[in-house]
Amino acid sequence: MSEPENLTGEDWPEPVVVLNETGTSDIVFICEHASNHMPASFGKLGLPDSDLERHIAWDIGAEAVTRGLSERLNAVCFLGTYSRLLIDLNRPIDSETCIPVRSESTVIPGNIDISADDRTQRVKRIFHPFHDRIVKHLDKRLHEGKKTTIVAIHSFTPTFLGNKRQWHAGILFNQSRQLANRMISALRYDGTLSVEANVPYVIDRRDDYAIPVHGEDRGLDAILVEIRQDLIHTVPGQMEWADRIAKALEIPPR
Repeated sequence: MSEPENLTGEDWPEPVVVLNETGTSDIVFICEHASNHMPASFGKLGLPDSDLERHIAWDIGAEAVTRGLSERLNAVCFLGTYSRLLIDLNRPIDSETCIPVRSESTVIPGNIDISADDRTQRVKRIFHPFHDRIVKHLDKRLHEGKKTTIVAIHSFTPTFLGNKRQWHAGILFNQSRQLANRMISALRYDGTLSVEANVPYVIDRRDDYAIPVHGEDRGLDAILVEIRQDLIHTVPGQMEWADRIAKALEIPPR
């Protein structure tokens, strides 16, 4: 599927929205799957509109929660502006799922047998600018001697391939066990929420990008927060979870 030479205008926004870059918080929020936007030239990758509203195209509710956290904690956040079906910003570019030909049980026709040029264009136009912008910010923080913690915000489906997921949220981590455990304890404080470590996924360098590359490779604390989508598909739910996570992140280490 060929792409037009003119990759500007509303149909081709900048690959990243940066909010509150001068915020005083130690936390850097990343939301790779904030948008389901797809330029018209891709022909919706051969999918009906209904599929572009599903989790396969974006993380429902994650953008609003991230914006809320940025505001509540006076923290910078980085929001992706394209659908994960074009290229997944939380996958290494050599991962088979970076440009998925199947997501959950849905075949993605427009991603089957794409040309090397099409793949390169997506990497060049979307993937690298998004992550380069984060790198620039993190380098600046390092130069200024600022403490930094990476927190990525995602959402997950209540049911996956017929299996119900009972957790309200998961805190994913690899090296940052203390931070993750503190978050889990804080979110469980009143006994009403099911919050577990490394559910419904785990951090794996072969299939994850932000936590290992922006966090662990720099020696930074880095965790990924997964929230069940039915809890944040409305504005009240989004604001409730922004409040919860903000309070949990504000609890100091013992």
